[in-house]
Amino acid sequence: MTDPRGTEGERLQKVLAAAGVASRRVSEQYIADGRVSVNGEIVTEPGRRVDPERDRVAVDGTAVQLDPGKRYVMLNKPTGVVSSMKDEHGRRDLQEYAGGYPERLFNVGRLDADTSGLLLLTNDGELAHVLAHPSFGVTKTYVATVRGTATPAVMRTLENGIELDDGPIAADRARIVGESSKDRTLVELTLHSGRNRIVRRMLDHVGHPVLELVRRQFGPLHLGTLASGRARDLTKVELGQLLTIARAGGDDDEEPAR
Repeated sequence: MTDPRGTEGERLQKVLAAAGVASRRVSEQYIADGRVSVNGEIVTEPGRRVDPERDRVAVDGTAVQLDPGKRYVMLNKPTGVVSSMKDEHGRRDLQEYAGGYPERLFNVGRLDADTSGLLLLTNDGELAHVLAHPSFGVTKTYVATVRGTATPAVMRTLENGIELDDGPIAADRARIVGESSKDRTLVELTLHSGRNRIVRRMLDHVGHPVLELVRRQFGPLHLGTLASGRARDLTKVELGQLLTIARAGGDDDEEPAR
């Protein structure tokens, strides 16, 4: 990291302006107001120099990405597409959506071919490592159409925990979100497990097999109105939120990315 008293690196206000946080003048005011931190320490001198490739900068506690070469894309993955950049069996894969970007993107985590919804594509290996690390357990929210009439009691069972073949599991939250008919119910599950096909297995265990499954949320990211098969860059607010939790997870990770 840079020596704050030296002449190496770039001035903090210049780096903030280049990252799109604000103009240099406004960035200087942010610094003077004590709203900017470098590597966890509040900085109040605009002349502070930083290394954009190594130093971690945050504004109001929200992380700022200083590397303009990093890209973060939200994809609403359709069903029938496998979570791979090149499928060896010739099935539809993520290259169909990532191929239009100049950067070489890869997916953070996976969704089954028959599950649609939010998938993050990026070329930021450090962030992907942390978010995909089992110990980090990023929260994910799914909406499922299930067979049968699910009840609040069934939702409580999922929250209290069930025993599957590979161990116990409990939803962080489970609720009914649509009117039930005699043959199907719309439910929402939030959990932080990354186990294979975990939502389908949980719902099947309580007698309500999944007919359709969509991931609506991944950490702080929400699918919103993004149409199936469409992709977009994260907003600066979304990126700041994602980087903030990823950096917190990275600090706690005992096996940092190399």
